[in-house]
Amino acid sequence: MLNLVHTDRSGLYSASLICLISIILGLVFYYMRQFPLVVQNRAIRAEENLRHFVLSGRMLDSKLSMGQIIALRFASDEEFVSLAKKAAEEKLSSAAIKKEIRNWREDHHRA
Repeated sequence: MLNLVHTDRSGLYSASLICLISIILGLVFYYMRQFPLVVQNRAIRAEENLRHFVLSGRMLDSKLSMGQIIALRFASDEEFVSLAKKAAEEKLSSAAIKKEIRNWREDHHRA
Protein backbone atom coordinates (compact mmCIF):
# COMPACT_ATOMS: atom_id res chain seq x y z
CA MET A 1 0.00 0.00 0.00
CA LEU A 2 2.79 2.39 0.89
CA ASN A 3 4.34 1.73 -2.51
CA LEU A 4 1.06 2.77 -4.16
CA VAL A 5 0.94 6.08 -2.29
CA HIS A 6 4.55 7.08 -2.94
CA THR A 7 4.87 6.05 -6.59
CA ASP A 8 5.04 8.34 -9.59
CA ARG A 9 2.77 8.02 -12.63
CA SER A 10 5.06 5.59 -14.45
CA GLY A 11 4.91 2.98 -11.66
CA LEU A 12 1.23 3.44 -10.81
CA TYR A 13 0.10 0.37 -12.76
CA SER A 14 2.56 -2.04 -11.15
CA ALA A 15 1.98 -0.58 -7.67
CA SER A 16 -1.79 -0.92 -8.12
CA LEU A 17 -1.36 -4.49 -9.34
CA ILE A 18 0.77 -5.42 -6.31
CA CYS A 19 -1.80 -3.85 -3.97
CA LEU A 20 -4.67 -5.71 -5.66
CA ILE A 21 -2.83 -9.04 -5.56
CA SER A 22 -2.08 -8.63 -1.85
CA ILE A 23 -5.76 -7.92 -1.11
CA ILE A 24 -6.84 -10.94 -3.16
CA LEU A 25 -4.32 -13.19 -1.40
CA GLY A 26 -5.55 -11.95 1.98
CA LEU A 27 -9.13 -12.83 1.03
CA VAL A 28 -8.06 -16.25 -0.27
CA PHE A 29 -6.29 -17.09 2.99
CA TYR A 30 -9.27 -15.86 5.03
CA TYR A 31 -11.76 -18.01 3.09
CA MET A 32 -9.41 -21.01 3.08
CA ARG A 33 -9.78 -21.05 6.87
CA GLN A 34 -13.40 -19.90 7.12
CA PHE A 35 -15.06 -22.46 4.82
CA PRO A 36 -13.76 -25.57 6.65
CA LEU A 37 -14.91 -24.09 9.98
CA VAL A 38 -18.44 -23.59 8.64
CA VAL A 39 -18.51 -27.16 7.33
CA GLN A 40 -17.19 -28.51 10.64
CA ASN A 41 -19.86 -26.58 12.56
CA ARG A 42 -22.57 -28.00 10.30
CA ALA A 43 -21.25 -31.51 10.92
CA ILE A 44 -21.25 -30.93 14.70
CA ARG A 45 -24.82 -29.62 14.56
CA ALA A 46 -25.94 -32.66 12.55
CA GLU A 47 -24.14 -35.13 14.86
CA GLU A 48 -25.60 -33.62 18.02
CA ASN A 49 -29.05 -33.35 16.44
CA LEU A 50 -28.92 -37.06 15.59
CA ARG A 51 -27.63 -37.90 19.06
CA HIS A 52 -30.48 -35.94 20.67
CA PHE A 53 -33.01 -37.62 18.37
CA VAL A 54 -31.70 -41.10 19.24
CA LEU A 55 -31.81 -40.36 22.97
CA SER A 56 -35.11 -38.47 23.16
CA GLY A 57 -37.03 -39.02 19.93
CA ARG A 58 -37.02 -35.26 19.24
CA MET A 59 -34.74 -32.89 17.39
CA LEU A 60 -32.63 -30.33 19.26
CA ASP A 61 -34.36 -27.07 20.14
CA SER A 62 -33.84 -24.56 17.33
CA LYS A 63 -33.16 -21.83 19.92
CA LEU A 64 -29.77 -23.37 20.75
CA SER A 65 -26.83 -21.45 19.33
CA MET A 66 -23.81 -23.10 17.73
CA GLY A 67 -21.70 -22.30 20.80
CA GLN A 68 -24.24 -24.02 23.04
CA ILE A 69 -24.33 -27.10 20.81
CA ILE A 70 -20.53 -27.30 20.79
CA ALA A 71 -20.53 -27.15 24.60
CA LEU A 72 -23.27 -29.79 24.82
CA ARG A 73 -21.27 -32.27 22.75
CA PHE A 74 -19.05 -32.95 25.77
CA ALA A 75 -21.98 -34.06 27.96
CA SER A 76 -22.52 -37.77 28.55
CA ASP A 77 -25.63 -39.42 27.11
CA GLU A 78 -27.24 -39.59 30.56
CA GLU A 79 -27.25 -35.80 31.03
CA PHE A 80 -27.30 -34.62 27.40
CA VAL A 81 -31.07 -34.36 26.88
CA SER A 82 -31.83 -32.64 30.19
CA LEU A 83 -28.90 -30.27 29.78
CA ALA A 84 -29.93 -29.39 26.23
CA LYS A 85 -33.44 -28.58 27.46
CA LYS A 86 -32.07 -26.48 30.32
CA ALA A 87 -29.66 -24.65 27.99
CA ALA A 88 -32.47 -23.73 25.61
CA GLU A 89 -34.90 -22.64 28.33
CA GLU A 90 -32.43 -20.66 30.45
CA LYS A 91 -30.25 -19.46 27.54
CA LEU A 92 -27.09 -20.74 29.23
CA SER A 93 -23.74 -19.65 27.85
CA SER A 94 -21.32 -22.29 26.60
CA ALA A 95 -19.16 -21.77 29.70
CA ALA A 96 -22.18 -22.29 31.96
CA ILE A 97 -23.12 -25.45 30.07
CA LYS A 98 -19.61 -26.84 30.50
CA LYS A 99 -19.78 -26.13 34.25
CA GLU A 100 -23.05 -28.09 34.45
CA ILE A 101 -21.54 -31.21 32.86
CA ARG A 102 -20.80 -33.88 35.47
CA ASN A 103 -19.61 -36.77 33.24
CA TRP A 104 -17.44 -35.52 30.40
CA ARG A 105 -17.46 -37.29 27.05
CA GLU A 106 -14.12 -36.82 25.33
CA ASP A 107 -13.90 -35.94 21.66
CA HIS A 108 -10.72 -37.16 20.00
CA HIS A 109 -11.98 -36.81 16.42
CA ARG A 110 -12.33 -33.04 16.11
CA ALA A 111 -9.89 -31.45 13.68
